[in-house]
Amino acid sequence: MIVTTARVVAADNGRTMVEPSNESGCGGCKSRSVCGVSGLGKYFSGNRKAIEVQCDASVTAGDELQLSMSEGDMLKAGLLAYLLPSVMALAGAGIASAYGWGDAGAVLGAAGGVAAGLLMGRLTGWVPHILAQRKNEYSSKGETP
Repeated sequence: MIVTTARVVAADNGRTMVEPSNESGCGGCKSRSVCGVSGLGKYFSGNRKAIEVQCDASVTAGDELQLSMSEGDMLKAGLLAYLLPSVMALAGAGIASAYGWGDAGAVLGAAGGVAAGLLMGRLTGWVPHILAQRKNEYSSKGETP
């Protein structure tokens, strides 16, 4: 399971808007002062957006939730978001080159392939399952994330 903490922004009828906590993914790392990834995290940290998750617990704005997702869902999301458009871009460029449309045609074919791959990923209708629980529910059940 991939687990993170999020803060509730708004809650209504089982649908909860949450935004990620302010700590970076490598906030506990001992070598963050010399790490390039840590610097990128600080640079992009202002781009956090709230997402909607389903939460059956009664929560209010300001509460902290534990969000978890299975590794399989994360892999499938990555394949749909990155691999499918990349493969379609190569296919589009290859088809354009096969028809002899030159370099400009290959670029347009690749752009069309990326667009088709993103559209195909969107049309699958698949959404990863994110489990939202109050942050202290793990300790009350004796489980660890």
